[in-house]
Amino acid sequence: MNVPLLDLKAQYHTIKAEVLSVMEAVCDEQGFVLGPRVAEFEKATAQYVGSRHAIGCASGSDALLLSLMAFGVKAGDEVITVPFTFFATAGAISRLGAKPVFVDIRRDTFNIDPGQIERAITPRTKAVIPVHLFGQCADMPAINEIAKRHKLRVIEDACQAIGAAQQGRQAGVLGDVGCFSFFPTKNLGGFGDGGLLTTDDQTLADTLAMLRVHGSRVRYLHEAVGINSRLDALQAAVLHVKLQHLDRWTEGRRRNAERYLRLFAQANLLDRVTLPPTAPGNFHVYNQYTVRVPQRDELRNFLKEKGVGSEVYYPLPMHLQNCYQDLGHRKGSFPLSERAAEEVLSLPIYPELTEEQQAYVVQMIGEFYRRA
Repeated sequence: MNVPLLDLKAQYHTIKAEVLSVMEAVCDEQGFVLGPRVAEFEKATAQYVGSRHAIGCASGSDALLLSLMAFGVKAGDEVITVPFTFFATAGAISRLGAKPVFVDIRRDTFNIDPGQIERAITPRTKAVIPVHLFGQCADMPAINEIAKRHKLRVIEDACQAIGAAQQGRQAGVLGDVGCFSFFPTKNLGGFGDGGLLTTDDQTLADTLAMLRVHGSRVRYLHEAVGINSRLDALQAAVLHVKLQHLDRWTEGRRRNAERYLRLFAQANLLDRVTLPPTAPGNFHVYNQYTVRVPQRDELRNFLKEKGVGSEVYYPLPMHLQNCYQDLGHRKGSFPLSERAAEEVLSLPIYPELTEEQQAYVVQMIGEFYRRA
């Protein structure tokens, strides 16, 4: 049996007519950058997330960068985040000449450990970027309490977490600003790159909208050095269609997560495979279904031979990357992040995954450990 890690074609065929219709409409309109289509999508996404404002941009990476720019982060400043994340989280900090200051993750959720944030704060610290990794919110009440006491900005990296929630409030409204990605593999994925920022602050929203068009509010008049990070109308039109289906797709992912729990238990594999827990008060949307396993690399190779897709997010923490050697960290600096990098394996979880496919995935994992 063939079980891909993600099957975008299966999703596309269910909405093909809707998508092609809006794409044709955009082509007829011949307006391709920002404009009414983007404004409509921004309004719809703001309503979905529960924020007062939403600002489209070119990517999730740019959303992080724009947030830091809007808060005045500059060379010599420090921003706290985790080493176990996609490169864009730390890269956005470095692009401004600021220093990423890493703190370790919690072992259970893979998210930032609030108990380690305070000891990393210095007079140069300007912000904290908690990452809602794999579709589950970080401990925002604890993070916000620390940030408030130290007058720090909180930038949510919610690039993997649209629709996720904590204590009834959605990711993107739990800090000062939320950053989203619409890369095709995300739960709400476009037909290319795309991103969005959410905030309740009118002044901040205006600043972000200005910065995304070269620092301009009036054409050819520039009040700041911004960047070119505009959302395309075609992407906005496609994403607006897909947004109407997002809750159904999320429930499909959550249903598949529950099924994995049942299947792994029935196969007596819970002593070998550590399943992803959901922290109290969290609503997990499973952008990735990430387990911890012994003999991870050998298992992944075996699954590949058997037609089962998997991926390692992420094999090398940020503090051990070549480009961050100047920060002075070494192996052992952040042991929980390093251990996660050695043990994690993401399995297929997309909404269209069938029960038969999931059973096959678990069966093959069981076969590997029996042989081992």
